[in-house]
Formats: sequence, C-alpha cells, structure tokens
Amino acid sequence: MEIDDVKILRKKPIFSVGIGLLKYLKMYQREAKLPISYYDLLHFQETAPVMDKYGNDTFWETPLYPPHLQDQLYEGLKVVYAVLKASGNTRIVQHKVIDRIEYCAFGNTRPFRVRIINRLNDVYDYFYIKQADASRIYGLELEEILSPNQVNYVYDRDTLVEEHIVGIPGDMFSKDRIEHPDYNQTRIAKEFVKFNERCIISLLGDMRAYNFVMQITPDFDDFQFRIRAIDFDQQFYEGNPKVYMPQFFKENFPYVKLCMEHLNDKTVLQYQQEERSSIVHRVRSERHRIKDLRDASQTQQLSTDENIIQLREGYARYYGNDNYFRCKSMTDIVELNVKNVIRQVQL
Repeated sequence: MEIDDVKILRKKPIFSVGIGLLKYLKMYQREAKLPISYYDLLHFQETAPVMDKYGNDTFWETPLYPPHLQDQLYEGLKVVYAVLKASGNTRIVQHKVIDRIEYCAFGNTRPFRVRIINRLNDVYDYFYIKQADASRIYGLELEEILSPNQVNYVYDRDTLVEEHIVGIPGDMFSKDRIEHPDYNQTRIAKEFVKFNERCIISLLGDMRAYNFVMQITPDFDDFQFRIRAIDFDQQFYEGNPKVYMPQFFKENFPYVKLCMEHLNDKTVLQYQQEERSSIVHRVRSERHRIKDLRDASQTQQLSTDENIIQLREGYARYYGNDNYFRCKSMTDIVELNVKNVIRQVQL
C-alpha cells in the first residue's frame, strides 16, 4: 500500500440529468413526484453555525426561515420522507415531526440534512436533500450494483433525496477507535483493501476518510467491519487515477499504516481477488441493469474530454492494458474495468 497527497484543485460542476438517465430512473423506480424541491429550501433568511458537543465548527449551518414558510416546508419534508421510506405512504409520518434542518455550503451539491423524530418515543432519523447531479446518481447506482451495499434515494427534476447511511465517520474512527483493543486490526485492514479495490473499479473518487463511514457489526466471536462511501460527488470526473485510489490520500494514512503492519503482498492480493469475485457475482445477477445504466450514459456528459484522455492513459499504465486507449467516456473505462475483473476471475 502507498500514501500520497492527492489534491482536487476545483469543485466538480453539476451535470444535469439527461433523457437517457431519466428514462433509466423511471424504469428502476428511482423517480418520484415530491411536494417540495431543493430550491424551496434555499429560501432562508440567515443561518447559524452548528457546533459539535466539543464546541468545534461542523461546517453545517442551521437555516432560519420565516414562520409561515417553515411550517410549509416541514409538512412537505414529512411527505418527502414517506416517499423515500414507504413509497409515499404517509401513515408512517403520522407521529413524526421535523426536528431541524441543517445546510452545508461546503459540499459540491450544497446538501440539506433533515432530522425527523418520532414524538411517541423520541427515535430519530436523518435524510438529505441535494441538488440533482447526474454523475452522483451514476455513483449511487454503481454502488447499488457493484458493492455489497444497498442505497436508497429518489429523484425529482432538480432534486435528489438520499437516505442517511449509518456509520462512524472514517476520520473519527481512525482518530479514536481504530486501535480499540477489542477490534481485530487485520479485519479493518482487510476491509480497507477491499474498499480500495471497489473504488478503483467503479471510479469512485475522493474517498478521503471523512467521505466514508465505518460500520461495525458484532459477531458471535468477533467484530465485522465494512467501509461505506457516503459522498459520490466525485464519481468518474477527475482525470488523475490516484483520485480513485483511497490508499493515496494522506487523510487515510492510519488505514494504510494498518495494512502495512498487518498484511503482506500475498494477503493483499488475496483480499483484492475476493472483492473482484464478489463484483463478478453481482454483475452477473444485475447484468441487465448495468447494461441499461451504460446505455443511459451514452448521451450524458459526465466529465471533460481532457479528463477522459488523462484517465484512460493512466489506467492503461496502471493495468498494463492498451485497450483503455479505445475508451471514449468514463463509463467505457468502468465497463472495461468490470470486463477485466471478469476475465481475471475466470482464469
């Protein structure tokens, strides 16, 4: 494993959803009619900073709305939650109230985070309202198809609604919990290798520690770990291959260090092969869906010509495979990645 200081110099532009992708979203029931849009939530008058329990700035802000507008938004958000969680059945929000809305101007899609709470037992949940971005949607779909994780989201015109992904933020985990005496360090290292491999294949970029979470599941004799991406803003846009390799980000050094201490070349290769085999099984079971997703991307702008050329050349060098020079789009590169994985597993 290696470490570097990969930098993303500018924010990725927002790409609107094209006709092909819209057809795909309707086909796979990701499209819905929502009572409010992302832009309705932008009508706040001012904001107040949100601090964590230690008094540190979280980079989230609390938007302040006029009372009449707040009531309208809160009712609409309850319906949005019902669409996301129960196909629009509003009985599930009968005893729920919107507790608060938070806004992050720091992210590419400038998301809103909504906390909804059950007033009968104080159990709460979060969901997100974001600007609809075509490449982010492709990232969510590839996560659904190629990873062991399911994602839940709905799209309506310029608005994207996403379910909250539960877990400990990767930077917090590496700072406070990675050396917990009850945790098997080798299992954590193994999961990072597998996560790194998924990102390389699916072209999921910018997976610095604060852009993924660690999910911990107690087993009968140990703890199991899974790393899950929570930010898909940099899905196959950048031209630098290292952007799609979490091992190169300095923020991930604690994980890389763990791999260097607990794994050798042979075990790293073994875990990479395990992940490739899992991806092949998923692709075979979802072959029609991944074909439809590829077809939807053919008329959709997702990056620049310069980035595509740079990335295909970088992957050709990385894999020692001249077939990458024939790729004309980012999704061509993903498709070739998957085909190569299938060939390797069949050998």
